[in-house]
Amino acid sequence: MQRSIVLTFVLIASLVFAACAPAAAPAAPAATEAPAEATEAPAEEAAPEVADIVDTAVAAGSFTTLAAALEAAGLVETLKGEGPFTVFAPTDEAFAALPAGTLDTLLADPQGQLTQILLYHVVPGQVMAADVTDGLTAETVQGSPVTFTVADGSVKINDANIVTTDIVASNGVIHVIDAVILPPAEEAVSDSAAMTDTMAMTDTMAMTDTMAMTDTMSESAAMGDIVETAVAAGSFTTLVAAVEAAGLVETLQGEGPFTVFAPTDDAFAALPAGTIDALLADPTGDLTNILLYHVVAGKVMAADVATMNGQTVETVGGGTLTITVDGDTVMINNATVTTVDIETSNGVIHVIDTVLIPE
Repeated sequence: MQRSIVLTFVLIASLVFAACAPAAAPAAPAATEAPAEATEAPAEEAAPEVADIVDTAVAAGSFTTLAAALEAAGLVETLKGEGPFTVFAPTDEAFAALPAGTLDTLLADPQGQLTQILLYHVVPGQVMAADVTDGLTAETVQGSPVTFTVADGSVKINDANIVTTDIVASNGVIHVIDAVILPPAEEAVSDSAAMTDTMAMTDTMAMTDTMAMTDTMSESAAMGDIVETAVAAGSFTTLVAAVEAAGLVETLQGEGPFTVFAPTDDAFAALPAGTIDALLADPTGDLTNILLYHVVAGKVMAADVATMNGQTVETVGGGTLTITVDGDTVMINNATVTTVDIETSNGVIHVIDTVLIPE
């Protein structure tokens, strides 16, 4: 009995102590991670650097011939210069449209006509498409002017169409054209060569259209010598190569005057197979004699030839040529004269359709 009372008392005391104990503090909330510091916005990418005219042309991929020509002519550093320049850039197709052999001939003498033609495509300053008006002329770095034509939504520079405009470079601007443009003297010679099949000699060989090919040239343009004129024409690549092989370039660039009866590339191609190779193998022998057989001392114009039917003239090589005039046809030995009076600074060229062989 006494033991039960003790146990009851202990139980009551425990309950009293439990009720009087302070309440347990609530658990502290879990520490939250501090928000990550905001990351900086990525720096804006710098705009790509604009390349110069040469690098821009190379990167385009459609001006490989132009780029090669600039390199051959030593003009790369010029067009990488401060400028600004405006370049009218012919495409590879434009160069491919030149007469066969023209490009090879130009590349063989890069400091001559090639340089002049390339510089004719460059205008100092930055000329944008919006600046071009109909009839505008601009002087090129080469020194001769170009003329712009604006009509029916198209723009032309000389006879070339401008097909893409305002390709901006770090030192100027490029406009793409679909034809190679030629300085006035070269253009006139090229035109006269292309007109061969439309030109006929009259009974007196004095018809204005065929008597003075240089009437189509700009009077202010410098006239090339015999060799330069032949090179620029583009239809005498074999003749020019033969003249170079024979060491006669300086002779035909001399004071003169000379009259040259110039066989076309087709005339050389008509020779028996292997003939040209054999001649080139001995350039100071038969090749030299044959070439000099096409040259007459003095300046003999078509009007002079018209009165010389049946007469002979002595060549620089010591041979003689016989002239035959029959109505509209003039022949030198067995070769027909197809184009006349291509005047040069040191003489005149008449085009013939056959290579003359000394007897």
